[in-house]
Amino acid sequence: MAYVAVKGGREAIENSISYLDFRRNDGSTFPLKIEQIKRQLHFLVDRVMGEGSLYAPDLAAIAVKQSAGDTLEAAFMLRAYRTNLPRLAYSIPRSTYGIRVLRRLSSAFKDIPGGQILGPSPDYTIRLLDFTLEEEDQDSARARYREFLRSAGLKEDIPDTFPKLVDILRAENLLVSPEAAGQDAETADITRHALDFPASRSAALQTMARGETGGMLALAYSNMRGYGSSHPTIGELRVGCLPVSVKSPIDGRETFLGEVPVTEVEIISRITNIEGSPKFQVGYGICFGHNETKAISMATLDVAMRAETCNYPSEDQEFVLTHIDGIESMGFANHFKLPHYVTFQSELDRLRCARRNMADNSSPSGKEEN
Repeated sequence: MAYVAVKGGREAIENSISYLDFRRNDGSTFPLKIEQIKRQLHFLVDRVMGEGSLYAPDLAAIAVKQSAGDTLEAAFMLRAYRTNLPRLAYSIPRSTYGIRVLRRLSSAFKDIPGGQILGPSPDYTIRLLDFTLEEEDQDSARARYREFLRSAGLKEDIPDTFPKLVDILRAENLLVSPEAAGQDAETADITRHALDFPASRSAALQTMARGETGGMLALAYSNMRGYGSSHPTIGELRVGCLPVSVKSPIDGRETFLGEVPVTEVEIISRITNIEGSPKFQVGYGICFGHNETKAISMATLDVAMRAETCNYPSEDQEFVLTHIDGIESMGFANHFKLPHYVTFQSELDRLRCARRNMADNSSPSGKEEN
């Protein structure tokens, strides 16, 4: 029954796809350029790249345009494209000490080596609509750009690298060691091996790195506000560009490919005695692009899933890691729109039969009464 219905609706399906494309741009406005999407909707593009698990700004911008701004659909397209790409090499593991910093802050320490660098962020804006954007044109944008360059002269050079602030606490032996925190001897690869439980920490971090921002935020928020025991303090948050290198297939030498923008967060959270003396737990989060909410949520869940006893959903590794993938959860939710005629007719028959049996049993004569 379901097969016949789908087959018979082929023309309607094709018309639906055409209507979707028409609604995206019916010709009444200028089509968005890919470069415009990349530069003016950069937070959106970064989020799609992170959830699509592929750093490709041009492709992410195309996906955003094609999906009319639906982040889940755009990430779905990007990850589907990624599965068709050949794997040529693995990048060389890179320490994040070498991040070329655009933004750096700490809520744990006021005065930090190198200073707090606020960088580009909406954190310090008043959340009121700016109606001047309604009439924004290229001339006004260029004038604002020139004014920014004129007034933003650096008083001193920014160092190439910065020390990690959590190292201050680590030097005093106040942090749980990486081994006690679950650092793996070998790094897992969830794109080659299915996620298994209990998952290693590297597998968990990889899963969260491409998790859906909203889903991770919901679980992390539940832990922060009482359905858990993690109230994080940001040891350090960094937004910047991380160098990427591979080994040359010809001579094996390290070859620099370029930089990838990332957001990295290290949080300091609850005190534990797992190493015999009271120490802070450290949570870690990193993701493509500029997405501080996701990185903070990731670091919070990293600590939550290492709780000594699992009392809440956000502390259950299997619950968290199987529900934060936006593409999988979206696909499962949306598949209910597909024909379920046969299964529903079966449930309907069961319900009618149950009602008839109940009516027969409640009737004194054993027959249903009007």
